[in-house]
Amino acid sequence: MKFLHFAQDGQAGLAIADGLGFKGLLASHADFPGTLQTLVAEGPEALARAAQVLRGGDAIDLQKVSYLPPFENPGKIFCIGLNYVDHSVESGFEVPSYPAIFSRFNSSLMGHGAPIVRPHVSTQLDYEGELVAVIGKPGRYIAKEDALDHVIGYSIFNDASIRDYQRKSAQWTIGKNFDDTGAFGPVFVTADALPRGAEGLQLQTRLNGVVVQNASTSSLIFDVATLVSLLSEAVRLQPGDVIVTGTPSGVGLARKPPLFMQHGDVCEVEIEGIGILKNPVVDES
Repeated sequence: MKFLHFAQDGQAGLAIADGLGFKGLLASHADFPGTLQTLVAEGPEALARAAQVLRGGDAIDLQKVSYLPPFENPGKIFCIGLNYVDHSVESGFEVPSYPAIFSRFNSSLMGHGAPIVRPHVSTQLDYEGELVAVIGKPGRYIAKEDALDHVIGYSIFNDASIRDYQRKSAQWTIGKNFDDTGAFGPVFVTADALPRGAEGLQLQTRLNGVVVQNASTSSLIFDVATLVSLLSEAVRLQPGDVIVTGTPSGVGLARKPPLFMQHGDVCEVEIEGIGILKNPVVDES
């Protein structure tokens, strides 16, 4: 199942892919089944019931709606750095034996089609196409062999990074959390619609139509199951928590000369079986 979280006429709504389009309902409708955050917490059966209701809703004209992040207020957003060998090497790091983990704030998130904002304090706005895994079942100290049972679905992320601010501190947090730099979407796809662990999916990032990143999710150093298990050693994972699994090689910072996103650029991240997350780039006004 493929769900779309959208806004129309000032209201949020939820839709399901149905044939060649989407059908759905606005939150004000009496039959509205609830937000993805609520449905995920209730489990796969709730998502299936919601899909049935939404298929009886209105056809959604994608040209007349705004895409919202699938989850606007996740309880936790874990981001993983250096999780592809080639990217680790191009960044000047040894291949890690334990994942590099940092967090994003909800305030940085925006949806498909919304502009990624290059702040006026920096010219080093970089792209990072990534697979997102969403937790559906809570747990602590989750064994790796059970970890994928706790993942309810997947999406796409562009972890747009302000590189000079990322390097101002020993921690990456500030450079990873500028407002309007965390593109998330365009849809949420349930785990049963993809290969187990979302393995073997082609991930491609394009800047103005030119391919700048191209890899398979099978090349993750720490796969989805490993990440869920390791993170659960520290915290109890909850439904709706988001894991942004890392970006492959080809980032702008590592290129010679560097390739940073500029006002007027368009960045697309495509993951096989999920969709295309597309965002224009604008300078901060």
